[in-house]
Amino acid sequence: MRFHLEPILLALMILAGPLAPAMAAPPAETVPEITVYKSPTCGCCKKWISHLRENGFTVTAKDVADMRPIKQKYGVPPKLSSCHTAVVNGYVIEGHVPAADIRRLLDSRAPLWGLTVPGMPIGSPGMEQGPRRQPYGVLSIDRKGEVDVYSLYNQ
Repeated sequence: MRFHLEPILLALMILAGPLAPAMAAPPAETVPEITVYKSPTCGCCKKWISHLRENGFTVTAKDVADMRPIKQKYGVPPKLSSCHTAVVNGYVIEGHVPAADIRRLLDSRAPLWGLTVPGMPIGSPGMEQGPRRQPYGVLSIDRKGEVDVYSLYNQ
């Protein structure tokens, strides 16, 4: 059952009198927390992390000497892998996925394993190289391993 917060707050403000201003403050928006596993020397991973932070994510970066065990742990298929692997709210995010797509996934609560941008396409977040842009797709993977196009860029 869904409730509309505004009428409830209004009723509390009327009942609370002088305490109402403190009670009327809206709750802070929850900030998505994402853990990123990356090589300590990878510059594009650092740029992708900056992209996430600029788009409101709280990022915990974990430097890993060998990414293979991380990719195995989270079930990243080799043909769909990239340089870094992230985990957010039970989803796996592989590679240079734009923050907007991660937010859309989190908002939809889709029954997916996660999203991936295979490889390292030029022009994706973290892989900017001036005006150069390669077409790329963000792929969704469901829990059965089925792959579908989630969004397309630079087409």
